[in-house]
Amino acid sequence: MSDRPTTYLAFVCAMPVELEPLTRKLGLRHEPAGDLAVQRGVLGDRAVAGIVTGMGTELAGRATTRLLDALDVDRVVVVGITGGIHVEIPVGTLVLPEVVVNGTTGSEFRPAPLGAGTPSGRMRTSDALITDQAELVAMRAQGIVALDMETAAVAEVCEARHVPWSVFRVISDRVVDGVVDEEVFRLSKQDGTPDDEAIERYFAAHPERVEDMARLAEDVMLAVDAAADAAIEACTGL
Repeated sequence: MSDRPTTYLAFVCAMPVELEPLTRKLGLRHEPAGDLAVQRGVLGDRAVAGIVTGMGTELAGRATTRLLDALDVDRVVVVGITGGIHVEIPVGTLVLPEVVVNGTTGSEFRPAPLGAGTPSGRMRTSDALITDQAELVAMRAQGIVALDMETAAVAEVCEARHVPWSVFRVISDRVVDGVVDEEVFRLSKQDGTPDDEAIERYFAAHPERVEDMARLAEDVMLAVDAAADAAIEACTGL
C-alpha cells in the first residue's frame, strides 16, 4: 500500500446502482475512510475512490463534505442518471451540462471540462419531482435539459474547497413520458436502495404498470452503465 498515490480522483454517486458499474469495471474494493463507506482502486496510475451519497441535496452535500475531509481529493466526478424534460432528447443521452443550477437558491455552478465531450445545456438540481407542465415549459425556455437531485449540492461543496468537479449523467427517464410520477418516485429509500415494501404495495395497486416499470428498470441499468463508461473514458489518462 505504501506505493499507492495518496491523491484521489473521486466518483460521487447518489445511489448504489450508479456506483456498481464503476466498482465492477474498475475492480474497486471496499476500503472505508473512518466511518465513510468508500470503494477504492486505481484507474491507470491514478488512485480512485467512489462513494454513494444518498438521494437529495442534503445527503449529497453532507457526504461530499465527509469525503473531502477524509481523503485528499483533487477532482470530483458526479456519475449517474438524470431525468429528461425534452421529447426530442431520448432516453440514453449523455448529459454534459455547461451549467448546473440549484433550483432552490438559483445559484449556478460550472463543471470543469473533462474528456472530449462538448458541454451543452443546463441541468437543474431540486429535491422535488417536477411534473407540472407549465413549470417544465418554463425550464425548457431557460435552456434546462435535465433534472437531478444532487449535482448542485456536490458542486457547492467542491467549489468552496477549490476542488474541480465534473458531471456525467445519462437520461434514464423523461417526465414528459409520464412513467415516473410521485408514487414511482417514492419506490426508492433516501439511501438510494429500493423500498421493497413500497414496491409490493405499488404493484398490488397498479398491476397494469408491470411492463412500464420493467422497461424503466432496464433503461436505468443501461443509463448507469453508459454513465460509468463515459466517466471512465474521460478520466483515463488524467
